[in-house]
Amino acid sequence: MIHRVAASKTKPWEATPLPAEPLELDACYRYCEALARARHHNFPVASVFVPTALRRHIFPLYAFARTADEFATEPEYEGRRARELDAWETRLEACFHGEPPDHPVFVALADTAARFDLPITPFQQLLAGFRMDLDVARYATVTDLLSYTAHAAAPLGHLLLYLGGYRDPALHRYATELAHGLAFASMWQDLRADLARGRLYVPAEDLRHFDVAEADLRAGRVTRALDALVRYEVARTRALFERARPLVDRIGPEFAIEVALMWHGGMRILDKIERAGGRVLVRRPALSQSDKAAVVLRALRWRGGALSHRGETLARWLGR
Repeated sequence: MIHRVAASKTKPWEATPLPAEPLELDACYRYCEALARARHHNFPVASVFVPTALRRHIFPLYAFARTADEFATEPEYEGRRARELDAWETRLEACFHGEPPDHPVFVALADTAARFDLPITPFQQLLAGFRMDLDVARYATVTDLLSYTAHAAAPLGHLLLYLGGYRDPALHRYATELAHGLAFASMWQDLRADLARGRLYVPAEDLRHFDVAEADLRAGRVTRALDALVRYEVARTRALFERARPLVDRIGPEFAIEVALMWHGGMRILDKIERAGGRVLVRRPALSQSDKAAVVLRALRWRGGALSHRGETLARWLGR
């Protein structure tokens, strides 16, 4: 699922070479950072607005999820996907049981998990979500799709909250809605690429309602019916972002701008998708540099009061 939150042609193993033995901690964190930054996101990952003490601990979370997602979706792993995911989970369990890690992602993850008392459950839920990709390529209803993103996307949001020390169930509910929204937005953004992979995330009930045939999607036919379907999916996804909005208002200063960036980045790509309509089958909507600058400025206007002096200086520079 993570590939739909951040799609790219870059493979994890191409992002940076494995650190030399022994696996030195700082080198492992740099490896995780390279994995996390090798994808093109609709929002920054571990931006400069996150305090330095927290920033590097975000990268092992994304590196863990991204690598597992590659096992579940990339053609290189065809025929051995389940085996690779099982091995990844074995490493996860060993990491949480205090066994010496043998992979840079788990060296960094073990350190982060210990420092922030992270539970293993969200990581296991992510893996359960990725395993769904091995068996399910179509979803009958939006309820089914939400069940999928609750496993394959939402746990990462919960882990980010845990880094900030947030255990309030209400905040975690808002984070789940934000994760659903980001995941849905990326599904509509990557509709063409997912079809090429043999996957379709538009619920079958929506295809029927708007009289859009899967065969037409595979053939790349842009129709008025498809335009209507895309508008509907965008509207439903915007509602998910609105349900998540209280998180941006209530989160503390360490993650205030970061979460606002996610919110505005997702909403901005939805604008692009809506304008494209059925032409999402022709060209993948993406954020330009000016779009990303607008996202930053909107996030700063929303939660700019949470900024440090360093952030205020950057905000003034961006606003010139």
